[in-house]
Amino acid sequence: MLKTLNYRIIHLSKYYPPDRGGIETHVQTLARSQAALGAEVHVICVNAFDQHGHFSNRTQTVNETDCNVQVTRLGRFLSFARFDFCPKVLSNLCRLLNEPNTLLHLHTPNPTMLLALTLLPRRLPLVITHHSDIIKQRILKYVLRPFEYLVYSQTSRVLTTSSQYIQGSKLLRLYRHKLSILPLGIDFLNYIELNQLAVDFSQYLKAKYGETIWLVVGRLVYYKALHIAIEALTLVPGTLIIIGTGPLEQELKALAKKLGVNDRIVWLGHVSEDELIGAYQAATSLWFPSNVRSEGFGLVQVEAMASGCPVINADIPCSGVPWVSRHEQEGLTVPINDSIALASAAKRLLYEPGLRTKLVIASRKRSEYFNQETMAQRSFELYEEVLSQESNYIGIAKPVNL
Repeated sequence: MLKTLNYRIIHLSKYYPPDRGGIETHVQTLARSQAALGAEVHVICVNAFDQHGHFSNRTQTVNETDCNVQVTRLGRFLSFARFDFCPKVLSNLCRLLNEPNTLLHLHTPNPTMLLALTLLPRRLPLVITHHSDIIKQRILKYVLRPFEYLVYSQTSRVLTTSSQYIQGSKLLRLYRHKLSILPLGIDFLNYIELNQLAVDFSQYLKAKYGETIWLVVGRLVYYKALHIAIEALTLVPGTLIIIGTGPLEQELKALAKKLGVNDRIVWLGHVSEDELIGAYQAATSLWFPSNVRSEGFGLVQVEAMASGCPVINADIPCSGVPWVSRHEQEGLTVPINDSIALASAAKRLLYEPGLRTKLVIASRKRSEYFNQETMAQRSFELYEEVLSQESNYIGIAKPVNL
């Protein structure tokens, strides 16, 4: 095992839990795992909630500690077109950059932090995890492109969560000489060593909605393609439980009513981590119909697999989604935007003898590949390579073995 190194890591994330999302969950898991292995870890992100816990465009800066991770949630003055205006972002960054062995780890897409990096007074060791390209927001994409080129050209290493994503990304292909693969990870013991709250919630869902439960987890946004899941429900028995909120909620509810399945859909909104794990345990399958490359990995797939909940995902071209849960190995993969194919795959899990049991066993084994300790140790290997190039950075010392 790699020896722990004396690192000072600053993760630049857009948001951080309890804000839910694949990137947010990944940053928290990675930061906690790195801190547990002895690194000094900070996270700088945007504070999206006011003091009452309500979403707000105007917030205050808050400093917290999360399992030995120092978290600075920057107050924002305004949020517009997916860009958060945070007046104190640069001052907070500069305050943390004066110690040896400091390394910045940017998680993109992240317009606020990306622009802040272009204003730093000196170059520092920088690693970028490129979670996905900006797909739909064309104006934002072209406005940010010069800044992306500047920051990506200065970074020491660009990480992608799967090799599949590189083929479809013009931006990543420009930096092939800097690319490394670092898949996302989870603390999978949370999903196999259940506490009583998760067990109770799982039993509650089964008692109330029966043995056939289909589950969707994610923000209610365009690329999650929840309309495909709702259409598929018209062709299969059971109840669809949707965990998540987002701007398309009312539109999706209207579609469910139009198709006559609104009485078989449960909209749970935000849930606790224990309730989420309980939902995975109760579900017959996780439906993951995301249809564009804004979905680069799909971390909830790993959570479901660790819980023994097979995944039905969509074959998004040049995305890591169908690589995480592989067709006929750990789950079933269907064409994008095909509700009939999604329903047919769901019926296979219900009626094909032995199929679901086989996929449950394979899913749990596959999930171990994405464990958080392996991810953290691999990140240290990459950091060591970057920090060893100390001649490129003023005042940055080589790592010191503990």
